[in-house]
Amino acid sequence: MVVYRHDALRSLPTALQAISLFLDIGQGAGLAGATGVRPFLPPLLAGVFARGDVGVDFEGTGYAFLETPAFLAAVLALAVVAYAAGRARRGEEPPSEQDAGAAQAAAGRGGRASATDSVGLALALAGGALGALLFAGSLADGGYAGWLGLVAGAACAALGYASGAALFGRARRRLDASAAALLPVWADAAALVLAASAILFPPLGVLSLVGFAWIAIAMRRERSRKFEGLRILR
Repeated sequence: MVVYRHDALRSLPTALQAISLFLDIGQGAGLAGATGVRPFLPPLLAGVFARGDVGVDFEGTGYAFLETPAFLAAVLALAVVAYAAGRARRGEEPPSEQDAGAAQAAAGRGGRASATDSVGLALALAGGALGALLFAGSLADGGYAGWLGLVAGAACAALGYASGAALFGRARRRLDASAAALLPVWADAAALVLAASAILFPPLGVLSLVGFAWIAIAMRRERSRKFEGLRILR
């Protein structure tokens, strides 16, 4: 697999500098999107790769802390806490599609929606924050303004979270309890693959965002059709 290093491109003509920028954006977008899917393993992987100068290196930038042992240890501790919280709620039965439709209809009538999933919200916020930092770090590694990546990284992480939540949520409703319990493992594996691909072959990071957008749009259309069917039946 090809590992892109961008340092040598900075002194080359404008066209190649544009390619370098594209690769930095692809890497940052892919890392942020993967962090949106699962927030903790992609930053850990990026930090380990950065410490070995494999495909990414935050050292010498304002985001050098992303590869420090203290930061990686903190992310690992958060991952353990999130895993424990996920196991604590794993016994809860997910609502059926009919219940979900009724809840949305009630919310549309001004009724109270179902209780907020605090664990899911915490994961989404963590993914947004870490994804923003990784995108910014990737741009800074290429010699560009890292702050631009903060906003773009948060957006990419949100897209990754939305598509992942829709896809794995649908799978959870269709699987039995024992199979559904393995979905977090598959989500972690997918996030790691996406993150590694973005680091080692940055153009795949852009392709992953296209895939996230397609999944999110397709799932939204499917939910709209189902909710419309429920309203017709009532």
